[in-house]
Amino acid sequence: MKRIFILLFAFAPVLASAQGKTVECYCTDKSGTRVEMGETICMQVDGRSFMAQCQMSLNVPMWRKVSDGCLSS
Repeated sequence: MKRIFILLFAFAPVLASAQGKTVECYCTDKSGTRVEMGETICMQVDGRSFMAQCQMSLNVPMWRKVSDGCLSS
């Protein structure tokens, strides 16, 4: 289930275009909002809440769990 979630919410553009220009890489949250590489957000999946960071893995943007629970103010 976790892999499906990552694949659904990680947008994986090609890293370089035909002209050799770098293409921006980023993740998206469940509402489709752009989240930049390195940003950490609270995610809720299957009734669990955790902090996840947008990272690259094998040239694909993905969410990586960094801690249990979410920070609150």
